[in-house]
Amino acid sequence: MTIISAIFQGILQGLTEFLPVSSSGHLSLWQYFTGVNSETSVSFSVMLHLGTLLAVIIAFWPTVRQLLREFFLLFADLFRGRLFRQSPTPYRRMLYLLILSCVPLLLVLPLQDFLTSVSADNDILVEGICFLITSTLLFLADRAPRGRLEASTMKGKHALAIGAAQLFATLPGISRSGSTISVGQMCGLERSYAVSYSFILGLPAVLAAGILDLHDAAAGGVGIEWGTALLGMAAALIFGLLAIRLVRYLVKSNKFRIFAVYTLILGSATVILGIVEKVTGNAVQAFVTGLFH
Repeated sequence: MTIISAIFQGILQGLTEFLPVSSSGHLSLWQYFTGVNSETSVSFSVMLHLGTLLAVIIAFWPTVRQLLREFFLLFADLFRGRLFRQSPTPYRRMLYLLILSCVPLLLVLPLQDFLTSVSADNDILVEGICFLITSTLLFLADRAPRGRLEASTMKGKHALAIGAAQLFATLPGISRSGSTISVGQMCGLERSYAVSYSFILGLPAVLAAGILDLHDAAAGGVGIEWGTALLGMAAALIFGLLAIRLVRYLVKSNKFRIFAVYTLILGSATVILGIVEKVTGNAVQAFVTGLFH
């Protein structure tokens, strides 16, 4: 993998991880048309996700710091027998809700082989359909009335619904941020809080996925070019921070609909192209791949 390719994929990852357009879907299309679809690309994608993970920690550090504090205080209260003797603070409630939202991700383990096969197959039809699902969720969220729920008023059923959306977002083309923010808005969450909750919820999911995929790559004896990987990771971090700022602005200005239109167009084009590829025996892929080699 060249340095230019690594940086480009890092920029793509940093922007699309937080914009509700599916980073995995865009990377899947990039790898499909450039021929970069080996096991090494899986490890490299994990490094890019770790870059965006750092972007979330930096951008939401005050909240992350409070949640970490409550996490350690939770164990202290448990050992002292005071866990249920006092009303939880808003940050303690948010911590409980985030843990509850992570429960649906336990289903990823039995579904891991299926999800890997979908991501690694030589077909973009599934990605196109998933882009259309993202578009539908964004359109529904845009029509939802403005909510007022925050950490102190959000319910467990809302956390589970958002967690289920994150589970389905493991498919390439279904945006994790788009689906969780959309479901949060449809559940009645205040829009800024829905964004914060969505991004912070992604921290344990991205970290766990990174550890599992790196373990699988190491077990298979797959190497990684650390120099290019770190450059891609740095690009993902920088452009991830920029994307977070953009999302915050778009939420306040009520302009998320633009992403619903974008994923609708991209999904429709990808489905049509996927059908053409099946009919022609991947002729478009062969032509485009030839331009990169």
